[in-house]
Formats: sequence, structure tokens, C-alpha cells
Amino acid sequence: MHHYPDHIDLHDFPEVQIHDTTAPDTIVVGMRGVGRLVETESPFDMRYIAVVAVHDGRITSYRDYWNPTILQEPSTDFARSAR
Repeated sequence: MHHYPDHIDLHDFPEVQIHDTTAPDTIVVGMRGVGRLVETESPFDMRYIAVVAVHDGRITSYRDYWNPTILQEPSTDFARSAR
């Protein structure tokens, strides 16, 4: 994901929903990221889910999940950037 900003310019997260869990130090966050694909200037709009754990006010674990099919777009060839 090192080259992510070379391909996707995130502008905003206009929708964020925080959900409590049965684990007192863990939340689930649903969010929508919007911006543009750098190479084509096409709009970018994707939904994410993150599972975040904290302890003593610090993040101890962060996992996010998103739709990997966006990487099929020619302007998001992350492997090409690493070459």
C-alpha cells in the first residue's frame, strides 16, 4: 500500500458510522472514502469497514476491509509503481 497515494487521492470521508462491540476496547467503523483516481482524474468512491482496538487511549490493533476489485482499474496498478 506504499504507493496508494500515487493512485488514489482521498479528499474526504463523508460518511462515518461507529458501532460498539461486546469487547469494551473494540469498535467497528463503517466509512466511505471519496476522492479521485490520480492518473485518470476519475471519481473514487469506496466503502470501508475497520475494526479498531484501543488500550490506555492508544490504538493497539487496526484492521480495515475494502473492495479489492477497485485494483482492476488501470489507473490503480500498484505493482507497476513498485517497479
